[in-house]
Amino acid sequence: MTLEETIRARFIAVQSHLNERGRRLLAAAEALAPETSIAEVARATGMAKSTIWRGLKDLQDPASLTGIQRRPGAGRPPLTQTDPTLIADLTRLVEPATMGDPMRPLLWVSKSHQKLAVALVALGHSISAATVAKLLVCPLGYRRQANRKTQEGASHPDRDAQFAHINAEVLRFQEQEQPVLSIDTKKKELVGEFKNAGSDYRPTGCPDLVNTHDFMDQDLGKAIPHGIYDLGANTGWVTVGVDSDTAEFAVNSLRFWWQRMGRDRYPLATGLLITADGGGSNGSRLRLWKRELQTFADEMGLSVTVCHYPPGTSKWNKIEHRLFCHISQNWRGKPLSSRLAILELIASTTTTQGLTVRCELDTRLYEKAIKVSDEEFDRINIVRDAFHPEWNYTIHPGPKPTDVSEAIILLSHLK
Repeated sequence: MTLEETIRARFIAVQSHLNERGRRLLAAAEALAPETSIAEVARATGMAKSTIWRGLKDLQDPASLTGIQRRPGAGRPPLTQTDPTLIADLTRLVEPATMGDPMRPLLWVSKSHQKLAVALVALGHSISAATVAKLLVCPLGYRRQANRKTQEGASHPDRDAQFAHINAEVLRFQEQEQPVLSIDTKKKELVGEFKNAGSDYRPTGCPDLVNTHDFMDQDLGKAIPHGIYDLGANTGWVTVGVDSDTAEFAVNSLRFWWQRMGRDRYPLATGLLITADGGGSNGSRLRLWKRELQTFADEMGLSVTVCHYPPGTSKWNKIEHRLFCHISQNWRGKPLSSRLAILELIASTTTTQGLTVRCELDTRLYEKAIKVSDEEFDRINIVRDAFHPEWNYTIHPGPKPTDVSEAIILLSHLK
């Protein structure tokens, strides 16, 4: 139950036992609580803000003339008494229903107070937009509400079992002091003077001025942040690409992390664990992802174990709420005016729990739609787990390439 719902429930429970002044004082007392405001109490009780202000004056000065109690029966009777069909018609206008329903009086329009008032007048009622606003709160108990993301869609029957498997693998690798990584690609960002979600403190009346339209700057292009979060060390690595989010780019980001951070932190490592989404550049069914991991394993002499999250559960990936959310918060309300600005904003991301982030720009161009032949795929030294082998597998370093073409491919990755 929300705060307003709690206030409304308390008010409804006692209002019939109070006179006009008592109701004012009760609403004013609710507004004095540190976690509430006059606007919230007004919405919860249906009382005017001015009435609650008079109640506050009464509490401060009981002898105040603003606290005069009107005699019983004084004042104009409420519309709910003089117009018995008003509430029923208003309820019919605002009740949840499929947009465009031919039986609804309002079709494909927002339920603003003004439009509701116009519709009620057309039905024969005499009412203003301000009165509609009051009636929606009390007695109907309506208020504007945003969408809330809670429905995850169809759940895979082995979802929880895969979560348990991932957790067991993480604990096993951490006990062996082997690196455990959560990886993903963050949302692509336009580079330039474009609006960025959120707000930041600036002098009053001096907001950052940005472009009206979000058309990509052909010179600055876009930024593709690929993140690697080390669960054991609470550190992040972000490779900012400028071309395409491909499997080659994702594995090259992993290569950068190992060369710049991982090798020094885990000098005795013989393998590493990657937890990743099931789609995108590191998709569980993507052949190129596995071929590039084989190249990485051969180069570094590491076995790479991969555990993919089940479909529809990407938000459970640790990197989402341990790295990416803090980066988004760090650059909120700031236009990402240049690649350098993006690198500095990412690298300056910290938390009170000790998170540190390193960042590097990758200007390499990556070819799209690369096909991996059956012959290439068969050469991958992959061992699949007995439990959901399409999600859980390990790629071991294979014999050094003897074919000239394979040697050329390996050398191109080492450059």
